[in-house]
Amino acid sequence: MSIAAPETSIHPALLEHTKERRRSFQNRIADAITTFAGSMWFVYLHIVWFTAWIGLKIERYPYGLLTMIVSLEAIFLSTFVMISQNRQDDARRHLADQEWRMVRTEEQQNEELLKLSNQILELTKAIHEVTRVHTEASTIPPTTGPSSK
Repeated sequence: MSIAAPETSIHPALLEHTKERRRSFQNRIADAITTFAGSMWFVYLHIVWFTAWIGLKIERYPYGLLTMIVSLEAIFLSTFVMISQNRQDDARRHLADQEWRMVRTEEQQNEELLKLSNQILELTKAIHEVTRVHTEASTIPPTTGPSSK
């Protein structure tokens, strides 16, 4: 028995935003780096790298070159984190704009439906009034004649 992975629904506005981002080469590079830097493979690579650096005694303690390399890497990674946050903010803004346009459209549709509902109500009242008048005019009251006494 296998368990199917749940389907992830992606909002059409987010798909559109993703397509727009992929048009830029710089965005594709930044997305690839952030995806890799946020993965466990990145952690495993660093474990192997630090273990090899220290185990193979590439330099002696206090590991000045390693510290400098890791510091530079941290600077670049923090920049990519900010780029990723900006990307997420852009996606949220894009989604919010799309939803706002949808809300405004729905609001206009609701106003039109209210107008139609009021017109239907007025027509129903008019039909009811015509029907009532017609029914009263058609109904002849029973007459009481001399034979009924």
